[in-house]
Amino acid sequence: MPNTRNRNAGKHPSYEKRGMSEEAIAKKKAYDKKNNAKEKSKNYREELNRENRRRGTYGNGDGKDLSHTKSGKLVQESQSKNRARNGSGGKAKRK
Repeated sequence: MPNTRNRNAGKHPSYEKRGMSEEAIAKKKAYDKKNNAKEKSKNYREELNRENRRRGTYGNGDGKDLSHTKSGKLVQESQSKNRARNGSGGKAKRK
């Protein structure tokens, strides 16, 4: 029986919307892999995950994320609003 958990791994709908070739997708994946392996990125994720676990919202499916404010504080907000902000340079609009 095939594992269906990750059947969409590496297949993002935006690749098709942007008309990306297989070569461009491979290039982007290589860049993302390198970028996500940086200490700065690891520390950023670690900080958010630690606080998320402390607040009891990590992995419970409540649709909440922690987000950094301009002042550096962490606030809880919906995943969709937090992640949608990344498209505009990651700039906070209401914080």
